[in-house]
Amino acid sequence: MLLALLLPDPADPYCPEEFKAKVRQALKPPLPQPKGNTDLDLRKAILRFIAEFANWDASAEPVFVEAARALVKAAHGEEPPLVVDPFAGGGSIPLEALRLGCEAFASDLNPVACLILKVLLEDIPRHGPALAAELRRVGAEIKAEAEKELAEFYPPDPNGARPIAYLWTRTVRCEAPNCGAEIPLVRSFWLAKKANRRRALRYHVERPKAKPPQVVLEVFEPKSESEVPRGTVSRAKAACPACNIVLPPERVRAQLAARRGGADVIFDETGRRMGGARLLAVVTLQDEERGRRYRLPTGADYRAVWKASQALEKRARDPLPNGLSPVPDEPTPVGGGSGAGRAFSVQKYGILHWGDLFTARQKLALVTLGRLATESKIPHQVASSLSLAISRCSEQMSSLVRWRTTVEAVAGTFGRQALPIMWDFVEIAPTGEDGSNFAAAVEWVSEVVESQGLPIRKSGQVEVADACEHPLLDDACSLWFTDPPYYDAVPYADLSDFFFAWLKRTLPGHPLIRDPFNSKNPLTPKEREVVQDETKNFEGRPKDRVFFEDMMARAFAEGARVLRDDGIGSVVFAHKTTEGWEALLSGMTRGGWVVTASWPITTERPGRLRAQESAALAASVHLVCRARDENAGVGDWEDVVREFPRRIEEWMDRLSGEGIRGADLVFACIGPALELFSRFRQVETPDGEVVGLAANPEGRSEPGKRGYLSYVWEAVGRAALAQVLGNGASGSGALEEDARLTALFLWTVQSTSIVENGKNGDEDGGEEVEESHDEEEEEGGKTRKKKGLTLIYDVARRFAQPLGIHLDQWEGRIIETEKGIVRLLPVRERARQLFGEKGASAFAQEIETAAKAGKAPAQADLFPELTAPPAPRAKGRGKGRPKKAAGAMEDLEAHRGATTLDRVHAAMLLQAGGASNALRSLLQTKIERGPDFLRLANALSALYPKDSEEKRLLDAMLLAAPKV
Repeated sequence: MLLALLLPDPADPYCPEEFKAKVRQALKPPLPQPKGNTDLDLRKAILRFIAEFANWDASAEPVFVEAARALVKAAHGEEPPLVVDPFAGGGSIPLEALRLGCEAFASDLNPVACLILKVLLEDIPRHGPALAAELRRVGAEIKAEAEKELAEFYPPDPNGARPIAYLWTRTVRCEAPNCGAEIPLVRSFWLAKKANRRRALRYHVERPKAKPPQVVLEVFEPKSESEVPRGTVSRAKAACPACNIVLPPERVRAQLAARRGGADVIFDETGRRMGGARLLAVVTLQDEERGRRYRLPTGADYRAVWKASQALEKRARDPLPNGLSPVPDEPTPVGGGSGAGRAFSVQKYGILHWGDLFTARQKLALVTLGRLATESKIPHQVASSLSLAISRCSEQMSSLVRWRTTVEAVAGTFGRQALPIMWDFVEIAPTGEDGSNFAAAVEWVSEVVESQGLPIRKSGQVEVADACEHPLLDDACSLWFTDPPYYDAVPYADLSDFFFAWLKRTLPGHPLIRDPFNSKNPLTPKEREVVQDETKNFEGRPKDRVFFEDMMARAFAEGARVLRDDGIGSVVFAHKTTEGWEALLSGMTRGGWVVTASWPITTERPGRLRAQESAALAASVHLVCRARDENAGVGDWEDVVREFPRRIEEWMDRLSGEGIRGADLVFACIGPALELFSRFRQVETPDGEVVGLAANPEGRSEPGKRGYLSYVWEAVGRAALAQVLGNGASGSGALEEDARLTALFLWTVQSTSIVENGKNGDEDGGEEVEESHDEEEEEGGKTRKKKGLTLIYDVARRFAQPLGIHLDQWEGRIIETEKGIVRLLPVRERARQLFGEKGASAFAQEIETAAKAGKAPAQADLFPELTAPPAPRAKGRGKGRPKKAAGAMEDLEAHRGATTLDRVHAAMLLQAGGASNALRSLLQTKIERGPDFLRLANALSALYPKDSEEKRLLDAMLLAAPKV
């Protein structure tokens, strides 16, 4: 995307001939060649080159890198263009700018991000592979010293096996009378869950006299799922294995809060375990054997933990030279509220300080590594890289880390961008050569340094800066390219404090590791951070949607200021709610930008979207912009509203032809719609009312109240329905509301990439849904998801409302809404609605019996719950000509409220039950009545995910339909 933004189009009539000639010189074999001599052929060759260069494997290939730099030089001359990213984060945009030979200026408000940027954009280009070599040398020295100091806390087994991971669980006491058993809070008793390797824990309860019952564990090899006991905790409710009483969430929280989260063991004075965290199993490796082994804990395991807790207590008494406590005592974020603050729940469990997220032994190991790093006399650039390796260790050494049973490895703290409680967790051994540990972290960072140090020879510039007060001068850059914060989706600063708290101790006095705007703030800057999070304030007002729009407008205005008159801007966005989009776009237009195009580009790794059966964006939409002319006038609303439906329809046809579908297509259509709107300083109705982007309840007229984007969502919805149901889909005589809602729903959740219906080709052994026990279910976790495709309610409402679809009328019938998510009910969940308690098989049998006997079956057997009271039974005709089954079907569907979709679903269920005769009767009747039944069935077949049961049933049903 960056390269495409930097190059002119050879097919543009104003493109210089000199550039075209240099392009032909740069694209030499084996690179793509123009297939002819026209400018269009040259354009296609450049696009093929960009496509091949975008392949990760080609990104560091010298032939591609040199050609790309030659193309940029051909476009910009001897002076490299300056690329600016004011929300640089992890640095992917400025890094690619350096790869292309550009100048790069990267800034961010967050000190942790800026430290990463400093290493990536300054240290690595300046020192290259030599930095990796020095990092490995220093890392090896620290590793050797750490192993000596920590040896007694991670002892080997008597048989020589090496423990690489310890599987722990938090515990609570059963409060039922006459019980008092210790309840291990275990989400899953599986240890290893591979096709050829299955290990698990099972338990029995012992009842010693005059003592509470005890839960005794053993490791075994299950032959089936049913042999493994169910977990003991769900939705923060703890089930006692001894008495089966369920401890409510408030009591679970209270007990864990009393122990600051309960991740530590409680010992008596002699080192005997009294309570607290319980060790479930130990994962070991042995040289003579392949694979990981699992054993039960021993007294030696607990003694090592006791010694570590005593050692930590001694070390924690002495402050560091900079006055800080060796263990982070800065406060964890307060969760709850709206916006980004809802990502945190740990304070409910007594985890009030960042140090509380770690066990005593984990803290001792991290304190030791940090001390050894600060005591080593090493260059600052090596110290920065080393601190990132220790940060990686800390991310895999907290009590929020879980064991991935499908690959038998550590998952890390941040399985998602939140800090929920983790009931059972894993503690890795930080020393040694096996598994995820300090040595592995050093090697990880060294490989990054090595790989990036070869193709990048020019360093960038990094500053901690507020995007709303950019440090660059006017007209400084050729390209302003950024991926801004995603509204309320990610609490960036709060999450980065996890690392910042340890970095303060690993890099004491580092100029980046501080809040430059508030010297009294012990953590990263929060007030100025541009996110919607009403748990925080800025200048005395909550950080709500108005704050987000205002700050975005200021940031975009700064972008327009630092951009040259002939410069170009691009904004990346992948938020999947319309509210987030509206807030961003309002900021952009207010900041003085004109959106000239929008392109969805598949940027998300499939594993990131694993098991999400919702309209998660597989593509990031890139909005291409230019600064609006200062003399831009006022637009006429009637002209704008007349033009944009045609533009949207053209754009949808084009993107559909290129394989862009669903939510990706929806948001990609914003570009052409915004181009019409944003080119004006403001848009007004004939009576002078200003039409904003978002809805304004106080508007005088309909356009002012609804806002421009509501018309855009409506136009996209109508065009989508026209695509899948025909041109009359949303007009008079169209299919019923539920058919339109279902079609629009399925159209929106279609995926551009291979991610489809929650299935993809993730090759790294990504977690399965049932194993995602890193989420606290009561806080919105989805570990045991109901079946069915889902959409965010906001998205469903924005489409449905202007098309006359009333979501509330279909609640419980074809959709179900919970916690802001709308679920499309699977067809099987509608069986009772359509066939009653007897089910489809009993109904089919009645149809066939009635057909043979010439009698009409009971009308109430079809769609019994869709209307009340039920229609009376129809009586048979007695003597004379028998009534056909098809005629009986006419009577069966006389119920008020039955729709075409109901009948299609009924046919699908008859297909699922193998009721071929009843199915044929239904199909014959519906096809004779008109084209709507087959029209809808064919449309839904094209919309359902290819591997779904619904598509299979529809296709089989359509094969059984009589030919028209």
